[in-house]
Amino acid sequence: MDAKASLGGLAAGLLSGDIEVVDLTAPLGPETPVIYLPPQFGKNTPRVKVHTISHYDQDGPFWAWNWLELGEHTGTHFDAPCHWITGKDNPDSTTDTIPPGRFVAPANVIDRSPEVRSNPDYLLTVDSIRQWESEHGAIEAGSWVLMRTDWYKRNGSDAEFLNADENGPHSPGPTADAISYLIDKGVIGWGVETVGTDAGSAGGMDPPFPAHNLMHKANRYGLASLCQLDRLPPKGAILIAAPLKIVNGTGSPVRALALTFR
Repeated sequence: MDAKASLGGLAAGLLSGDIEVVDLTAPLGPETPVIYLPPQFGKNTPRVKVHTISHYDQDGPFWAWNWLELGEHTGTHFDAPCHWITGKDNPDSTTDTIPPGRFVAPANVIDRSPEVRSNPDYLLTVDSIRQWESEHGAIEAGSWVLMRTDWYKRNGSDAEFLNADENGPHSPGPTADAISYLIDKGVIGWGVETVGTDAGSAGGMDPPFPAHNLMHKANRYGLASLCQLDRLPPKGAILIAAPLKIVNGTGSPVRALALTFR
């Protein structure tokens, strides 16, 4: 089937309802959990604030609109390569310079929700990825890898979503070797349901925070705080995740969507 016929089939599938659009995005507002960094790591991102400009009143009788305060890496968001020091010198590494074709790609969904239910500190390893590939097929260059953990179901509570205690945060993520393996496969990026793309224990890894350190060094992307990965198949979905075209942007909240057959 040629490309034009494929696009026609996609359009027909959307119109008929045979192709479903799945929203992978958490609500964005004042209650959105934001990542907390210890003081030695510097400043933290602020919580979302929504300010009214007018609401069909004396400040604007026929219209309603707001202005916002929020960090680039808030809620369901896209990490550009320049977000991390290892990626700061890469070409086309800011949200306004990344080629738009990079925002639409196939998705591989690795389900490790049973493991995470019994161990919130679960780490995805190379062996675990290879086991998934033996069941579902090889991870293709140019595709996303998303780790399903069902962590998004905690998103209504800061305490449950961030899951931190006196020893630090406890949340799942990848090992450094797993990220290196995916980079060698040629993936376009790595996405998770947790507040950031790394595990809660990633500060003690070598290198620290490997999903950020290694992915962005390789000029690849990250997606955090995704939702409803349990509605996607292991393979076959198309992910659409386009950041705002912020000049020199290090990232952006996104409305992440997936196209999949019903």
